[in-house]
Amino acid sequence: MSELKKNERAIVVSALKRAAPYIRMFKGKIFVLKIGGEALLSSKATNLLVEQIGILYDLGIKVILVHGGGPQSTELAKSLGIDSKFIEGRRVTDKKALEISAMVLNGQINTKLLACFRDLAIPAVGISGVDAGLIQAIKRPVVQDDKGVKIKDYGFVGDIQSVEANILFKQLDNGLIPVVSPLSADDKGTLLNINADTVAAAIASAMKAEKLILAMSAPGILEDKNNPKSMISYVDINGLKKLKDEGKLEDGMLPKAKAIELALTSGVPRVHVISYDLADSLLLEIFTNDGTGTLVVNDINILSKAEKK
Repeated sequence: MSELKKNERAIVVSALKRAAPYIRMFKGKIFVLKIGGEALLSSKATNLLVEQIGILYDLGIKVILVHGGGPQSTELAKSLGIDSKFIEGRRVTDKKALEISAMVLNGQINTKLLACFRDLAIPAVGISGVDAGLIQAIKRPVVQDDKGVKIKDYGFVGDIQSVEANILFKQLDNGLIPVVSPLSADDKGTLLNINADTVAAAIASAMKAEKLILAMSAPGILEDKNNPKSMISYVDINGLKKLKDEGKLEDGMLPKAKAIELALTSGVPRVHVISYDLADSLLLEIFTNDGTGTLVVNDINILSKAEKK
């Protein structure tokens, strides 16, 4: 056997030994992973991400995947001559935008993801917040000032009231990976668009998940949004609030910060913010001490020395 092959074998064995404690720790636990539509623009990137989810599945970790579809919705709207509007990082959804969201989220992205899972022989099932009343929601009220003048109107955007966790538990118990579209409806059947980060946090809370993982383009939460090298390795809720108060969290990070706070205050012990652009970022974040992104917890004093490295 060549020296090179011996070294390769040694690396594999060492990696397995280092990962073994994490595998034992997380086997049978629930992870909720949220990916934005920007992570799914490339078939190759989608395949690599689904492949990582498949490895988690094979190791006995129960994964729920929640996806967005912002860039795809924006692109389709643009091709139809419709402007996309945002308020504090959240998409404003009028009737036309709602039709586009339904087409993109349920008809395009969810189906493509399921096809990718099938190609890799990973059992997955598509579901939206509308199906079986998975997500109970109401239309977000219009915000008015003291004089009754409209300040903010998000249109057909929903605020989550509850999540029917048993629907997802049944899918997991049947050995399936639920792939969730964030579209929902109110009791009267009015379709509502909900921010995917918010949906993922609500599901993680309802399922008592071990981890909520948010995958985005940036390497993690940044001290300086214009400097990718300013990533924060770990932070707690108070630190996250401080970043927001100092204006360091803007646009798409605002709903993410709110989702992180919701998850942590609702019983999810750890939230991870990682980059889908980094090769094998999901596996590295879960099975190594160093991780790749930002770990967010209620109190950094609970972190071990290894987690603070």
